[in-house]
Amino acid sequence: MKKTILFALLLSAGVMYAQFPDKKKDLKKFTGYFDFYYDDEEGKIYLEVDKTDTEFLYVYSLSQGVGSNDIGLDRGQLGNEQVVYFRKEGNKLLLVQPNMKYRAVTENNTEKRSVEEAFAKSVLFGFDIKARQKDSYIIDFTDFLLRDAHGVAARLKQKKQGTYKLDKGRSALAMERTKSFPENSEFEALLTFEGEPRGKEIRAVVPDARLVSVVQHHSFVALPDDGYTPRMFIPGSGLNFISFYDYASPVFEPMLKMYIARHRLRKKDPESPVSEAVKPIVYYLDPGTPEPVRAALLEGGRWWNQAFESAGYKNAFRMEILPEDADPMDVRYNVVQWVHRSTRGWSYGASVRDPRTGEIIKGHVSLGSLRIRQDFLIAQALMNKPFETRDDNHEAMLGMALARIRQLSAHEIGHTLGFAHNFSASISDRASVMDYPHPLITLKNGQPDLSGAYAAGIGAWDKVTVAYAYSDFKLGTDEKAALREILKKARQQGLRYISDADARAPGGAHAYAHLWDSGKDPATELDRMLEVRAVAIRNFSADNIREGEAYSVLEDVFAPLYFLHRYQAEAATKVIGGLDYNYAVKGDGQMVTKTVDKAMQEKALAAVLKTLSAETLAIPKDKLELFPPRAKGYPRTRESFSGKTGVAFDALGAAETAADFTLSLLLHPERASRLVQQKALHAELPGLEEVLDALWKATFRKKFKDPYLDEVRQMINFRVLYYLMYLANTANAYPQVNAIAMDRLTAIREWFSGRTGMYEAELAERIDRFMERPETFEELPVSEIPDGSPIGTDCTD
Repeated sequence: MKKTILFALLLSAGVMYAQFPDKKKDLKKFTGYFDFYYDDEEGKIYLEVDKTDTEFLYVYSLSQGVGSNDIGLDRGQLGNEQVVYFRKEGNKLLLVQPNMKYRAVTENNTEKRSVEEAFAKSVLFGFDIKARQKDSYIIDFTDFLLRDAHGVAARLKQKKQGTYKLDKGRSALAMERTKSFPENSEFEALLTFEGEPRGKEIRAVVPDARLVSVVQHHSFVALPDDGYTPRMFIPGSGLNFISFYDYASPVFEPMLKMYIARHRLRKKDPESPVSEAVKPIVYYLDPGTPEPVRAALLEGGRWWNQAFESAGYKNAFRMEILPEDADPMDVRYNVVQWVHRSTRGWSYGASVRDPRTGEIIKGHVSLGSLRIRQDFLIAQALMNKPFETRDDNHEAMLGMALARIRQLSAHEIGHTLGFAHNFSASISDRASVMDYPHPLITLKNGQPDLSGAYAAGIGAWDKVTVAYAYSDFKLGTDEKAALREILKKARQQGLRYISDADARAPGGAHAYAHLWDSGKDPATELDRMLEVRAVAIRNFSADNIREGEAYSVLEDVFAPLYFLHRYQAEAATKVIGGLDYNYAVKGDGQMVTKTVDKAMQEKALAAVLKTLSAETLAIPKDKLELFPPRAKGYPRTRESFSGKTGVAFDALGAAETAADFTLSLLLHPERASRLVQQKALHAELPGLEEVLDALWKATFRKKFKDPYLDEVRQMINFRVLYYLMYLANTANAYPQVNAIAMDRLTAIREWFSGRTGMYEAELAERIDRFMERPETFEELPVSEIPDGSPIGTDCTD
């Protein structure tokens, strides 16, 4: 009897499983990679899983964002791609993420299993099985979609905007972009986060900052077939890469495997020097991009076809407008998206990659819509009376800004093609769109000329990276040898490659890899830029704004001009105690590392010290008359001058901020330590003592009859004294650095002895207090330098 009852129950359950879609009324079925059903009455999605223990790709992203560069939750922002699979355990389906960092690349299944069992995996979600249909299972997918996969709440907390939590009562599935295709299924949900706002950034961009609503996108994507061949990574190739540890490697081979990131691209005829591609790479531009920006982005993006042609392809790279019915979050489309924020900031190129091989499945570029305005602003500041006779005289300024947009389009697309930054490209005639280019302003007939501010077209180095990543070699070619030959020829042409870590650090040492610099010699270019800056400041007038604009706008136009030299000063500073080196590998014939010669270091020091001169940093008195207290409706922003004089413009504070920028680089603890080491290894090269002596002569030992210039000098002196105390006290430098800095403080204190000036007395008093109790030394902040990168604060990937 018991067996009969049990059999009846099982039979009943089986019927229920088989009839699931029929038992639910008004279900809308979506057929594709994963079939699923939408229940409008209950607001639920039921997923049909017919592929258990089959790996696929899961990607989460934001299709609608917050709109703040500082917070960083942008429209179109990709999350982390993950290989996952469904596994049935009892009455559950588990969504499992295997550990791709540790693998065994072998045909031996037991060897593979030994690695899989040695390292933890992650179960991302557990689903109760609601029904069974033949060889598939029905699960309620709704809670998986209505969760904070993208980490919105954590990001808001990290950025000190408040503590938020997901409010499911104000969240729902978003069906407009929820679709299924043969190779991918796409889902969206409107998520609302409730919390107590703490930061000004979140308040600035949300109607009610207690409730932040975004749209989260989820993609389930079929992994590519095995027709793709991974390509090895070499440090000097200029490519991004994936890496993992292969425990099946022979003992005599490295376990660490590194494959470059690239799209799948093959010639129709690999034996032909020039061939069409089996499937070209196509990028689509957001149709919401306005003209003339749209045309500039299309033109700049299409530059890449020059590099693919150089690598033997015909029409292998295209850029078109995204069709109206296409979803930019759909993984089938490589997209360049025009992203709006409340303030200007980053653009970035991201991609969805196969974590197993590095194959790029989707490229996604996010271009900040306000960045073009910063280049326009720089051009506006540099021009001589652009609005003297008419307010629509913007051709040259717009031309420079659009030239940058073309370069930016190529740059960010380059990231999604697999290419890394090359910050040493500027020394080879602007050889790469993957550098950060500062506008190259020249003087023509004694006036700033904007016509060559940015290079046009793809660079020589970019052709090298395309050749390395995408060359389709003839059958029988030794690929490793061919790839090394590509890089060897590039070096023979004088092309260099150095990327982020060696260029971004404030204490950086590479003499030729810099952000926002120009020219072969950083010191020569700094001297030239200071000359351009001086001419533009002399020209600066009320005619740098339009009729009817507030003079507060004129002050903001002046800010990027005043700090125009800042990035070239950073480049020149890195030469002092600097190194020249390559990402060399044994057998490639490259120079490995060497110190920068004496003449170059001394020349750089002389140029950098000019940026600490009162003549350079004192804003001319007649220009100060153009900057009244801010008008109503025009408050200061982070891109404005700030200071300590209340509503009045702080001329001394501006000089103090500029001086602090240089000193923070010149007297960085890492540079100071390198100078000590450099002197010990090479007696003929400058050491920390020589640098501090030169700084002493350029600041404390100078004096001006003009009271204004002398006050600016005193402001600079106080910052020099602060950094000397910092070096004398910091634990982040050699103790020898502490000793040398303390010795110089003692010498300065002795020099002050007998001098009766009130500033000298104050400086002496500060030194005395420091020497008595150095442990009480505190940071003395200055007014923040306005944001000023020519295209924003940063660029990623």
